[in-house]
Amino acid sequence: MKPSIKHRSVLLALSLLTLPALAAASPATASPATASPAAASPAAVPPGQVCFWTETGMHGQAWCYGPPGYADAENGTARHAASFDSRVPGTVYAISYTATGCLYREIRLDDYSEDWEWAGKLDGVADTTMGCEPG
Repeated sequence: MKPSIKHRSVLLALSLLTLPALAAASPATASPATASPAAASPAAVPPGQVCFWTETGMHGQAWCYGPPGYADAENGTARHAASFDSRVPGTVYAISYTATGCLYREIRLDDYSEDWEWAGKLDGVADTTMGCEPG
């Protein structure tokens, strides 16, 4: 029996929702600067990732970064990262581009903010300062 259009839409939506989870579960397929939509709560931040949310209190749209490399902020978090939580062992750097160069903000293991003062600055995250100035 051929599935109805509604049934196929539900199956497609479910398969799209599981893709990030499958990618995170398979380290062999991870690429440098792993970036993905995040889980909905800080308790679900995967080890080795730092996640950013568009609203305070770790709510709203989410995006996660995992080293190595650099990744542009995605999923609405660029210049709108109101909160974050880090499970990266070591240090990563929030990067903000300015008219004259760039700034970095150090983020260490277990750092978090429910109302981040850098909310309007985040452009990306890297595993180095990328030659930026502290900010």
